[in-house]
Amino acid sequence: MPSLKDVKMKIVGVRKTKQITKAMNMVASAKLRGAQTRIERFRPYAEKFQTVLGDLASKSDGSAHALLERRPEGRVSVIILATSDRGLCGSFNAMLIAKAMDAARMRTAEGKTVKFICVGKKGRDAIRKTDYEILSAYADVMGHFDFSLASSIGKDVVSGYTSKSMDEVILIYGEFVSVVKQIPLVQTLLPVETSTATVDSAADGVSRKGASEEYTYEPEVTQLLAAILPRFVNVQIYRGLLDTSASENAARMTAMDNATRNCDEMVGALTLLFNKTRQASITNELIDIVGGAEALK
Repeated sequence: MPSLKDVKMKIVGVRKTKQITKAMNMVASAKLRGAQTRIERFRPYAEKFQTVLGDLASKSDGSAHALLERRPEGRVSVIILATSDRGLCGSFNAMLIAKAMDAARMRTAEGKTVKFICVGKKGRDAIRKTDYEILSAYADVMGHFDFSLASSIGKDVVSGYTSKSMDEVILIYGEFVSVVKQIPLVQTLLPVETSTATVDSAADGVSRKGASEEYTYEPEVTQLLAAILPRFVNVQIYRGLLDTSASENAARMTAMDNATRNCDEMVGALTLLFNKTRQASITNELIDIVGGAEALK
């Protein structure tokens, strides 16, 4: 049985850990409010953009713009992986990385060369341990990014696809559903779908498509596509980053809340052990006193 001092030191240590986890929970909660507001404001715009562009692209053939060109014989696939910069958010990053690895292995099996663009330290560090090439990495940005980050990434992939150094571009990010639910999603950015773009969910396997509507466009479709296709890529990347940011803070808040409750349970168990150890010590001392008194008789 451990000594009273050892048990007391463990109780003190667990209580200090609880203070840390509780503080991190409050910080994550405050950050989540801001991140959730941003994605909830931007998501309707991104989804409508996706719906309108899908309808617009369906009115033209693949030769109308380079970003609509499908390359069945394509050999280079680029995966944009959005993760967090910091840990302590449960299995959130692990799910995204596992989804990216599944997508990479599937394309490698098809004979394609897979390359990565990593946003966030966790994804970058994980990909560095593999044999896949990292075209670019953006670390320490998830806490304070804006649309310029998405524009920079979008410019690189649009240029690469136009120059045919990339034949496919997909985006993997964590969709924020609620505080307790974040889903890793895979979205094909390039080539742009000629119907409403589809996002596949790793959790429920359900395709999400916009409602079918009729639009009238001016000027002609070709001119519109040239103007808005590159921006569409930027918008979808930014939407993925916003979703990932909100999901990260929600996952961290949940993880720290669970850790705080675990600390309470550990303190209760250690307090019970402390009381048992103290009672055993008192009993032993009483036995020694009684034994000594009997010996004197």
